[in-house]
Amino acid sequence: MDNRSDLLDMTFEELKEALTAMGFPAYRAKQIHQWLYSGRLDINEMTNLPKNMRERLSGEFIAGGLKIAKKLVSEIDGTRKYLFELKDGNIIESVLMKYRYGYSVCLSTQVGCRMGCAFCASAGLGMVRNLTVGELLAQVLAISNDIGERIGHIVLMGIGEPFDNYDNVLEFMRRINREDTLNISFRKMTVSTCGIVPRILEFAREGIPVNLSVSLHAPNDEIRQRIMPIARKWSFDELLAACKEYTKITSRRITYEYSMIENVNDSAEHAKMLAEKLKGTLCHVNLIPVNKVEGTAFSKSSKARIEDFRRTLEKYGIAVTVRRELGSDIMAACGQLRRNNIT
Repeated sequence: MDNRSDLLDMTFEELKEALTAMGFPAYRAKQIHQWLYSGRLDINEMTNLPKNMRERLSGEFIAGGLKIAKKLVSEIDGTRKYLFELKDGNIIESVLMKYRYGYSVCLSTQVGCRMGCAFCASAGLGMVRNLTVGELLAQVLAISNDIGERIGHIVLMGIGEPFDNYDNVLEFMRRINREDTLNISFRKMTVSTCGIVPRILEFAREGIPVNLSVSLHAPNDEIRQRIMPIARKWSFDELLAACKEYTKITSRRITYEYSMIENVNDSAEHAKMLAEKLKGTLCHVNLIPVNKVEGTAFSKSSKARIEDFRRTLEKYGIAVTVRRELGSDIMAACGQLRRNNIT
């Protein structure tokens, strides 16, 4: 395992302190900082640094600590899935999607996941560790460098539960918002949680206008507890109460993610039950035809059932959309990412 420190884990001030401690002039920090956030993650490519400095830095530091192990491109819609190998040999996945407004990346926040949602490819793989701030940044920078284009939107909805890696995720979002890094607007970032109630309330008080997405996937406790173990810790009503408090504090709309699973949560009764609980709240519901995942018995709802579900929510005045499926032929769609082998 590579035990060198990661330059991307450092703030600009920490980078400056590290360089001066090594005897290098402080102004070199700005040069390195510019290289890093331009996507150059090889210290030896920082050509305006003296060769002896690059050699010494390479002996003590890495930049990002990941490499593209494999890249898959969808023949359907051009979505790209990246398998990244981390410095400890673990594998994570990230997805690049192109929309009319530009490029968006879906990032992983952990190696593995402890949440165990029954319909997700990461379930059963177990939790290994949190990703560092540098590893979060490196996913964006490596993809941007690979396509030669700027990434404008960030979605923290890949492998892992972002609020289970709260401090690093928060620092990452604040870091990429800075004008001297990637200058990505908070309003173009989305963080997703399966429902860690205390973190939702804490996040509401952070004062940053990041979009919040909550994985609901059921209209009641009975179904939610069956498919999402976290629901045994915080009830449906506790989760909705936290979400209402979030909207009260922030005045920001919450998106509820709802995977449509055939004969599990997709009946007309389920739609009415969900509508009754959400009506009058500041929200948007995103219906997701559940994607096929090896090892699960779940199938996606029929188009007719999804459409009926959508119409029922709309009758109650709830904003609702059906998610467009991207990258399903390369297992890059919602719920299909996993801590994979490079095969």
